[in-house]
Order: sequence, then C-alpha cells, then structure tokens
Amino acid sequence: MAVTQQLARIPPPQLSACRDSAAELDELCSFRSAPSADYLDLNWWPSALKRTWALIGVDALSLDVLHRGFDGAEEVNPAYRDFPNTIFEHPVTALNPDQVAEVANVLRALAPERVHAAVPAERDEAAASLGAYVRDVIGDLAVLLAEQHAILRDFYDEAASRRLAMVMWWD
Repeated sequence: MAVTQQLARIPPPQLSACRDSAAELDELCSFRSAPSADYLDLNWWPSALKRTWALIGVDALSLDVLHRGFDGAEEVNPAYRDFPNTIFEHPVTALNPDQVAEVANVLRALAPERVHAAVPAERDEAAASLGAYVRDVIGDLAVLLAEQHAILRDFYDEAASRRLAMVMWWD
C-alpha cells in the first residue's frame, strides 16, 4: 500500500478534541469524523509542488508558508503515534484557522499557470529538478502539477472562508 499525504478541514473545537484524545484523532485519520468533502488525498504531489514552487522563485517567507500547508505547524497529539497502524515517522500535524488563511493567501497569489510554466518539459530534466518518481507519472506533468496546485488552493480557500483548521498526515 502506498503512503500518501492527507489533509482534513475541521472546526477548531474538533481540533481541540483531537489534541485531547488520541482516539478522537484516530477517528479523524480513519476518515470517519469529517464529511468526505473535507478530506483531500494529495498522493505524492506535495514533494513535487514544493520543488516546483522553489523553481518558480517563490520568496523564502512565502515558501515557508507553503511548506506549512503540507507539514503543519505542530503535532496534534503525540499519543497518537502509539495507535496501531499509524506512521510514526510522519506525525499528524495541524494549522489553526489563522495559519490556514495565511497558506490560502499565498496559494491564491501563485497562479497555476506559473506552476505549469516552471515544470521542465523534458522528463529527465523534470526528474532531476522535481524527484525521480516523476518519471513514472502518466500524462503531462506540467498540466498535472498545475491542476494539483489549483486543487490545493481551492481546498485551502474553502477552509479559510469557513474558518476551519487543517490537519495533515501521511496514510
């Protein structure tokens, strides 16, 4: 089974409950305590997006904010690492609603067309810049990365507009 990046948009009281209870966090990470539309499976795209944003020349402060959109700001509940079937090396992290809004603002300022334009057209060159695994991507890599950026932007936009927290983990 592949390990992929997951995001969940949740209300701040639910994030507090997850901080207090590893069982509550397990419910969230088991896709049982939020509406399905509030989960996003990013597969392995975070790594390629991070590298693409760097290729574009995103300033260091904005790049740090974008990375937090995948990495979170702090671990939600360290006790969750002891639950069965979790991934110890990748703790569950979160962003509060203000941090979510910050990520949404930076994503919104970066047009998908810029992401598209930054991706090297030649697959070996793209692999050297973005990671060897992109050689195995089926389809137009630039189009797919621009689409993933737009999906992430829209997901964060809605979370920001609803004043939701964001939880992220690898599953």
